[in-house]
Amino acid sequence: MVHHLTFLGENQISRQQKNRDAMQILPVRDRKTRFLFLEVPRIIYRSDPWWVCQLDSETESRFDPEENNFLKDGEADRWILLDDKGKPIGRIAAFYNRIKAYENDQPTGGIGMFECINSTEASRLLFDTAREWLRSKGMEAMDGPINFGENDSNWGLLIEGFTHPGMGMPYHLPYYRNLFEEYGFKEYFRQFSYHLDIRKPFPERFWKIADWISRRQNFRFKHFTYKEQEKFIADMVKIYNEAWAVFKEDFTPLDPQTIRNTIRKARPILDEKLVWFAYHEDEPIGFFIMFPDINQILKHFNGKMHLWNMLRFLYYKKTKKITRVRAMVAGVVPRFQNTGVESAIFRQLEKVFFSKPYLHYKEIELSWVGDFNPKMRSLYEAVGAKLAKIHVTYRYLFDPARPFKRFMPEAVEKASKFDIRQHHVED
Repeated sequence: MVHHLTFLGENQISRQQKNRDAMQILPVRDRKTRFLFLEVPRIIYRSDPWWVCQLDSETESRFDPEENNFLKDGEADRWILLDDKGKPIGRIAAFYNRIKAYENDQPTGGIGMFECINSTEASRLLFDTAREWLRSKGMEAMDGPINFGENDSNWGLLIEGFTHPGMGMPYHLPYYRNLFEEYGFKEYFRQFSYHLDIRKPFPERFWKIADWISRRQNFRFKHFTYKEQEKFIADMVKIYNEAWAVFKEDFTPLDPQTIRNTIRKARPILDEKLVWFAYHEDEPIGFFIMFPDINQILKHFNGKMHLWNMLRFLYYKKTKKITRVRAMVAGVVPRFQNTGVESAIFRQLEKVFFSKPYLHYKEIELSWVGDFNPKMRSLYEAVGAKLAKIHVTYRYLFDPARPFKRFMPEAVEKASKFDIRQHHVED
C-alpha cells in the first residue's frame, strides 16, 4: 500500500489505516454472503433514479460452470466488504480465463461487479483483495470493470452520460472514476454509445447506397428464425471470426455454445425480425443483432424474477412498454466493409420499425464501439445518431515499472483524428 500513501502526512496515514482496519472483507461462501453480495448495489444505488438492478439470477449465473463457458478453463471468486458495524459497503469479483489471459503482453485477469461507497480506503481494500487473488493465480495485470464473459454486456466504467442504461450496459455513480484512477488504473480503451431517434429521417445519401446494394441480385438479406437457428449460429461464428481476427490484437474465436446460451436466455425477448444477416452469393458476410431494451421493464423488479414479476413482465411486454432497442453486436467480413452492406442491413431494419407491430419503438441505442474503431463510429454518425455515453475499460499492471500500453494504440491514434468531438456527449 506504500505507493498509495507516498504524499500523505503521518496523521492522515494513521487515520486511513484505522478506517481500513475497522473494515472486514469476506469471501462469498454461503447463503448469507451470497445474499449480501446481491444486496450491495441495491444499497449503493437506492436513491439513484436511473439505475436498473440486474436480475439476481443473471449475476449468480456468472459463477455457475454450467451457465458460464468461461469457467471451463478459468476461475472466479468474489468478496463483500463490511464496515465497523457489519453493514455491507462494497463488493468485487475477480476472474481469469487461461486462454484469454495469455493473449496479452502479460497474463491478465479481470475484476467486475465492483460496487463501493465513496471511500478510497474501502475501494483500495477491494482492489487489493482482487489483485492478490489474481496474483496468486499467476496473473500480472487486471482489467476492469469487466464481465466474466463476452464483452457485449457489463463491460467498462461509465464516465459520461449518466442517463438510463440500456440492457446489458453498465451504469455507475460518477465518483467511481476517481476510485479506479486513484488506485492506479489507467485507460486501456474507451467505448462510445450512440442514441438514434428512429422516427427522424435518415440522410438520403445513406439510403441511396443501401438501396443500390439491396437491388443487386447477388446480395440477399434474411432475418433470424428459430427454425434455422443452427444455420444462423454457424453463419454468425463465420462472420465474427473473419471480421474480428484481422482487427483485434487479442482476438479469441467465438464459441458457438456461447451464442446458444445467449439465445436460450434471451428467448422471452428475442425478436426474430431484429436480427439480420447479409449474404453474397449465399456466403454469409454480415450481421446486425438488436434486442428490445428490457431494462425498461426490469427497472420495476429490483433484481427479482419471481412468479408475480413474471406475470408483470408479460403484461408490460404485451402492452408495448418497451420503446427502445439496443444494438448488441454487428460485424461485416473485411472484403465487404465500406461497400454499403452495413447501410443495406439498416434498410431492412428500417422497414421493420415502420411496420405496424413495431411502431412503439422510438429509439435505438447503438452500443458500444471502441475508440479503436472509427469506421463503425462513422456509420453511426452517418445515420444521425448522437453520442450519448462513454465507458472506459481500465487496466492495472501489478508491476508499476512495466511500460503501460493501450489497446491497439496505432488504431487509437488514427481514430483520434476522426472526430475532435469524441469526448463530448450530447445533452
